[in-house]
Amino acid sequence: MRSRVGANSRLTIAAHALTWIGLYQRRGHEVATSEQIATSVNTNPVVIRRLLGELRRAGLADSRRGAGAGWTLSRDLESITLLDVYEAVESGPVFALHRSAPDPGCVVGHGIGPAMTAVYDEVEATLREQLARTTLEDVLRDVLKAA
Repeated sequence: MRSRVGANSRLTIAAHALTWIGLYQRRGHEVATSEQIATSVNTNPVVIRRLLGELRRAGLADSRRGAGAGWTLSRDLESITLLDVYEAVESGPVFALHRSAPDPGCVVGHGIGPAMTAVYDEVEATLREQLARTTLEDVLRDVLKAA
């Protein structure tokens, strides 16, 4: 298996944060702080707050200010799919074409865009289908099995 270090981890961190909040709430806590979540993720609370802000805009998390400040889920883990999380935190396609147009006078330069776009569209559709099949409840179940 190839190393995943250095790959984009935003989906994983967002799923981790939401799953952690869901478990924390099930254990009788009302809100989770970004510091608590950051400890579990092993990152800076600012990273968690930014990501949770995106998840709040997508309707997956809520925040409370003042006394008892922190984060809650907007929906149950059973009703949040990895596709919901992915769409909240990822902008744009998984793969991109050249930043600048290749030489249209070259046979490869002329045809590479359409050829790669067809492959990328299929990969993206498969990715979205797989993410839509998995809820955060499924993730939590698998996490608890591994523990």
